Amino acid sequence: MIVLSVCSLKGGVGKTSVTLGLAAAALRRGIATLVVDLDPQADATSGLDVTARRPHDLAAVLATPKRKVVDGAVAPSGWAGDHPGQLDVLVGSGSSALRDDPEVTGRALQVLSTALRKAPEHDLVLLDCPPSLGALTRSAWACSDAALVVSDAGRFSVAAVDRTLRELAAQDGAARPLGVVVNRYLPRSPEQRFRHDELRELVGELLLPPVPERAAIQQAQGAGVPLHALRGAAARELCATFDDLLGRVLAVSPAGR
Repeated sequence: MIVLSVCSLKGGVGKTSVTLGLAAAALRRGIATLVVDLDPQADATSGLDVTARRPHDLAAVLATPKRKVVDGAVAPSGWAGDHPGQLDVLVGSGSSALRDDPEVTGRALQVLSTALRKAPEHDLVLLDCPPSLGALTRSAWACSDAALVVSDAGRFSVAAVDRTLRELAAQDGAARPLGVVVNRYLPRSPEQRFRHDELRELVGELLLPPVPERAAIQQAQGAGVPLHALRGAAARELCATFDDLLGRVLAVSPAGR
């Protein structure tokens, strides 16, 4: 099982969109995937078309990481149709914000890892992190094999990438960085090209191929379907981008956390 944190210490860069793109690529390849919705906004839960009512959610799991509670917080994504277990979601809620204590240390940061060991078995786990350095993000880093840092090509986002990588390196036992991906990239924009080059100077080989700005992402999210269900050149371009990104994720060696 490979566990990946999708993270950034800046909001609005599209972490959830990248998580959904990876989930769509994994579904297309038949890779059993669990998405853990750590963001209190719970957009991944909504975006993955979770309609089943569950007795528990992420906040309950973090409070009581027992198998019965974990099972009660995992719901099938509507994307998977008649293929149970192919794409599941550990559902998020606003209540998880109460578990995001920035001062939590030590064994308390291992609760998520304990919960994942009791979750139904999957080949890939995607952790959609909140845009903050509290217990939720740090717990995700502690139980992940790798971390994918999401940015956009803006001035403040470049600074956030630097901070995210520094904080990741400073956390004992944290995941290693898989790379930095620029989301919603417009190569025709001189400003965005400048910021992209700035990021390349900052992170070097960690900079991955960008996700281009295309309306197909909004169309897929609006329709509640995976990106790979759409047709057209723009959708195919995005699918190829996420297929390549998924390949990089699958090349990660599990750390046995």
